[in-house]
Amino acid sequence: MRGLPVFDLAIIFIYLVGMILVGVYFSRKNKNTEQFTKASGLIPGWAIGLSIYATFLSSNTFLGVPGKAFGSNWNAFVFSISMPLAAWVASKYFVPFYRRSGEISAYTHLEKRFGAWARVYAVICFLLTQLARMGSIFFGIALSLQALTGYSMQLIMIVMGICIIFYTVLGGIEAVIWTEVVQAVVKTLGALLILYLIVRNMDGGVDRIIEIGKSANKFSLGSFRMDFTSSSFWVVLLYGFFINLNNFGMDQNYIQRYHTASSAKAASRSVWLCVWLYIPASLLFFIIGSCLFAYYEVNPDLVQSIKHQVAVERLPLHASAAEILRVQQALQPADYGDKIMPDFMVTKIPVGLVGLIVSAILSAAMSTISSGMNASATVFSVDIYKRYFKKDITEKQNLSMLHVATIGFGLLGMLAGIAMIGVKSILDMWWQLSGIFAAGMLGLFLLGIVSKQSKNHEAIIATLIGILVIIWMTFSSLLPEEYEAFRNPLHQNMIIVVGTLTIFLVGVSLTKVKKLNT
Repeated sequence: MRGLPVFDLAIIFIYLVGMILVGVYFSRKNKNTEQFTKASGLIPGWAIGLSIYATFLSSNTFLGVPGKAFGSNWNAFVFSISMPLAAWVASKYFVPFYRRSGEISAYTHLEKRFGAWARVYAVICFLLTQLARMGSIFFGIALSLQALTGYSMQLIMIVMGICIIFYTVLGGIEAVIWTEVVQAVVKTLGALLILYLIVRNMDGGVDRIIEIGKSANKFSLGSFRMDFTSSSFWVVLLYGFFINLNNFGMDQNYIQRYHTASSAKAASRSVWLCVWLYIPASLLFFIIGSCLFAYYEVNPDLVQSIKHQVAVERLPLHASAAEILRVQQALQPADYGDKIMPDFMVTKIPVGLVGLIVSAILSAAMSTISSGMNASATVFSVDIYKRYFKKDITEKQNLSMLHVATIGFGLLGMLAGIAMIGVKSILDMWWQLSGIFAAGMLGLFLLGIVSKQSKNHEAIIATLIGILVIIWMTFSSLLPEEYEAFRNPLHQNMIIVVGTLTIFLVGVSLTKVKKLNT
């Protein structure tokens, strides 16, 4: 990390070593799969809540949200506003359900309800979601650290990935949770520090920021018209409710946390603690994005180097200076929003504080990636390996499989991050991918929970129809002009809403028709 002073390097090194030592400490306890996946159910509720909050507050939030606020407005904050309703459903129905089942995997009960196909389908959707999540987070952290160090994004992902794999394999879910408790504090303090530094460097202070933000409509939550073709308030609210319902009700990252609590009540409290921490924290990052917009609006010369970098990245290596200038002049704030905060860190944060900020960004990435690796390994072990390859697996073999799977999913996450280099917006990309992969399994899950009379036959037909709808909504924009009438007219964030409701409603309708005919 040649671009950083020694003092900043020392802070980052101490942070990374500290995270690894946590893994080494908890490795002494990890002698069986119960400890590796559930921590024997001895984690206090407040620690689980901070852990879930840290998983939510990833580098997608740390970098993607300020970039989104810089490029547009506070429309994406509606996602956070939707969380309390999803949390209420989760704490009232989902948490007690999983605690009663005792199953460490979130998908085992789907096989009991509808057959092995339902479990396999949900597992595939989950694993694809995790790879998309880990990839986007690896990409986000590399984007930031590249600006600070000058090293390639690929190298940064590999180095960080090895550190995360090391402590996650050694310490299991207990190391994941306790490192996330530390990371939750570090990243929150880092965000407050960034906000303070922006305001301090801004001519005119807070009043000037508010003035510029109002004139550019930066504080808008989006249109309140019942418009589902653009990113209106209602589209983001629906997307947020359904994706958070999936997070709290179907995502192994969170389901696994419920089992680490000492009781169902403690697990429910952890969900609410996450919500009440995340809402103001996410608002803080939108404020940072708006402050950065005002800062660069007052100092327009500073943004030219960022626009030049983006233009170079978008063009072939042999592009002429005239071509680069043409693309550079056509760029809008939304095209380079994700690069703004890393640039501010490089140019305006004093020596000593950069190390703290980088540690905060690292913690934002590491918390979500480590939990994703542990959850993916658990699902692979329980739902795939033990189910189809080695039913009589011993305790020692199972623990070894969990270690190997953790390493494997960490490496796949790195590869996904490398493949994402060059995307326009981290947040947009993650929202679209998560909506596509989560829609099917959430609809199937709700059908199994709510419609007690729905059987295998209805579930299969409903899921197939739902998959076709999801595929159409995702790829119909690629249809040629003459087939424009057959394109999906709705916004991409509506995929999870329509996909989930299609599976659920078709399944319920088929069940009622079957009941009338018998």
